Amino acid sequence: MKFIVSSSTLLKQLQQISGVINSNTVLPILEDFLFLIDKNELTVVATDLETVMKVKLEVEAKETGRICIPAKILMDSLKNLPDQPLTFHIDLNSYAVEITSDNGKYKVMGENPENFPKEPTADDTTSFTLPSTALVTAINKTLFAVSNDDLRPAMTGVFFELTVNSLTFVATDAHRLVKYVRTGIECPKAETFIVPKKPLNLLKSSLPDNESELKISYSQNHFFVSHDGSQMICRLIDARFPDYKVVIPKDNPYRLTLVKSDFQNALKRISVFSNKSTNQVALNITGSELQLSAQDVDFSFEGNERMNCQYTGEDMQIAFNAKFLIEMLNAAEGDEITIELSTPTKAGILRPSEKEENEDLLMLVMPLMLNN
Repeated sequence: MKFIVSSSTLLKQLQQISGVINSNTVLPILEDFLFLIDKNELTVVATDLETVMKVKLEVEAKETGRICIPAKILMDSLKNLPDQPLTFHIDLNSYAVEITSDNGKYKVMGENPENFPKEPTADDTTSFTLPSTALVTAINKTLFAVSNDDLRPAMTGVFFELTVNSLTFVATDAHRLVKYVRTGIECPKAETFIVPKKPLNLLKSSLPDNESELKISYSQNHFFVSHDGSQMICRLIDARFPDYKVVIPKDNPYRLTLVKSDFQNALKRISVFSNKSTNQVALNITGSELQLSAQDVDFSFEGNERMNCQYTGEDMQIAFNAKFLIEMLNAAEGDEITIELSTPTKAGILRPSEKEENEDLLMLVMPLMLNN
């Protein structure tokens, strides 16, 4: 069997899906790409058993066949080849693969495609469509708050909450919570499920940030995203997401409004002097002045800064993890940010001062104990 494909096109498509492959896999076959040739169409599949990614591209071929090719050596060789047509000759009996370029010949030993894991089928799925930019934006605004604690599996993914005309994405690690609501999206019915972190990370880098349409499908155990010739399938997290609504305070009467970039830069400068395990920065708010301070007692480090702010409420001193605040400010659009507060021991709520159309972003962060 043979097929001809452009080296740069093949590399570009393989780079989209190669992130699925783990370096230390249990099964050696998981270090391979599965190539499926059907006349002039090549489908390449990569999987880690939990997530499957597929891409389709046009090639010149007259036959139909399947082969597994080791991913690392194929990617490394393509990265070093200039853009040119490559001819793949495949012996379907011995699984030997010979790649011919303009001035070279390269041989790789493939593997039996029968050993490659079967992908889940899209039976009994519910589907709807979504602009690609809506999903990419939602992932960017929530993924940083996902927990890495495997002992709480429900928090190691993003919670999707579907209603008939909106889609809510929630992520939390018990220290902070992000809730992003996208309205103007028609979902077939009210439903909830949790999508793991890794496939969402892969989608973020492979999907275009534009209005092109995605087809989203889900079943009881799996989540499917299709776009143009590519598809991602992943297993959903089988756990119960905590009731996030009870965590969000109903009444935070004090309002602190800040220029986002100034606040973020001040936090970056001050956090250098904070304790490395807590990243604690104290905010001392009096009238229209905000004082930021951090110290690391072990090393006698200390940093203080003052900046202007708009504040309505009683004078207050409250401490937060500066790293968390900086990540949240990255996720917020617009020039100004509003922080809603009540007491030094209750969660603060960050919101962009100006709401984007069809979007609502709420970020909650738990305070730290002030070390006075």
